[in-house]
Amino acid sequence: MKSAPVLFFAALLWFFLGAGAFFSPLFSLIWFLSGLALFVLVLLDALFLMVLTDRLSTEREVNSTLALGKPSPVRVIIRPSGRGLIPASIQIFDLYPPSMSPPSRDLMPVRLDAGALKNNGAIVFEYTLIPSERGAWEFGGIHLLLGSPLRFWRYKAVHDTPGRGRTYPDFKKILGGQDLRGLLERTGLKSIRMRGQGLDFQGLREYQIGDPVKDIDWRATSRRLKPIVREYQEERDQQILLLIDSGYRLHRQEGDYTQFDSAINAALLLSYVALKHGDSVALGVFGNGDHWLPPHKGVSALSALINELYDLKSAPLPSSPFSALEQAIARLNRRSFIILISNFREEDGESLSWILPRVKRRHLLLTVSLREKEAEELARQKPGGTEDSYVKAAAYSYLYSRRQLYKTWEHLGVHTLESSAAGLSPALINRYLRIKRSGEL
Repeated sequence: MKSAPVLFFAALLWFFLGAGAFFSPLFSLIWFLSGLALFVLVLLDALFLMVLTDRLSTEREVNSTLALGKPSPVRVIIRPSGRGLIPASIQIFDLYPPSMSPPSRDLMPVRLDAGALKNNGAIVFEYTLIPSERGAWEFGGIHLLLGSPLRFWRYKAVHDTPGRGRTYPDFKKILGGQDLRGLLERTGLKSIRMRGQGLDFQGLREYQIGDPVKDIDWRATSRRLKPIVREYQEERDQQILLLIDSGYRLHRQEGDYTQFDSAINAALLLSYVALKHGDSVALGVFGNGDHWLPPHKGVSALSALINELYDLKSAPLPSSPFSALEQAIARLNRRSFIILISNFREEDGESLSWILPRVKRRHLLLTVSLREKEAEELARQKPGGTEDSYVKAAAYSYLYSRRQLYKTWEHLGVHTLESSAAGLSPALINRYLRIKRSGEL
């Protein structure tokens, strides 16, 4: 229990009244009697608040599963507990998780209408929280500041009202931000056919100039009295492995989120496309801890991927793409399309040169690097002096060495992709569909 501002002003008024007691015996008597009365009132007000006032009961309603960046309603219900009188005033402070924030930072505490609790009524307080981080969260409780009848004192009642849940990436927002249906229609992925090279028999058709002779179905040819060839559909049960760097390379902040967050969103969207078209998807995360999810197939497997990724965060820690690839090829038991998402630099050329031939021998590799906006801006700016010229030259040299690294890898048969964080999802899906349509898998 602590004093309220009303008690301070009452004491201050009594103090100024005492100044007049030096000039008049009558004022001295008034000052003494008023001080005695104030003391009695303050004491009775404190006893009433401590002994006779109801501490109330609280209940919180909030969804246990939230979407990142999507406003979520919170409902707090306050009821009398039946063990005392209704307090004269009520202020509430809900200890929401640090990973969430209300639209207004000055929302708490909120003064409530205590009169609504009379006749066993209830107070319903509703507000909105916006999750700003993925992962698990927990409410800290509800604090009620109860006022005494004369407003001299306030008592803080702490209610342990549990509330736990998880914040997932807003997949509807990720999916809704892309022209996915139009993208798939333009690529013609559903009608990919590799004549004579697939594993699934598609049907028979008339021979066309350029068809391999080994695809001719001689029995059907004899029946129809014209050349007939077998047509095959490309095997669609292919395996995709997403390797995502959660170390310092993708810890750079761009807007409200890190590059790692953009990589997670792109990985989820690509997984949705791959699973929808019959491929199985595996996941590996390295840098800020190692995580591995074995291959899953079917659109229903997307929930397993989301549950694996929802609480992962990047950190300014060292990461090793070499070790990630080494562990990946040891775990994979069939040919796979490995997509390695990081931020590659000139020094990676030497460190990865030892393992790229091993990967290429059995798998198809795509290295994805996110652009560094700061370096690109420095390389484009007009120098204002000698020092600016040196900075511009250094930035240009850094970006040039990156491009040369990508050309070296492409010469070795490794696919490369460089993209901004904002454009990563469509760029990655386009490259995946292009490679899938080409039959390289």
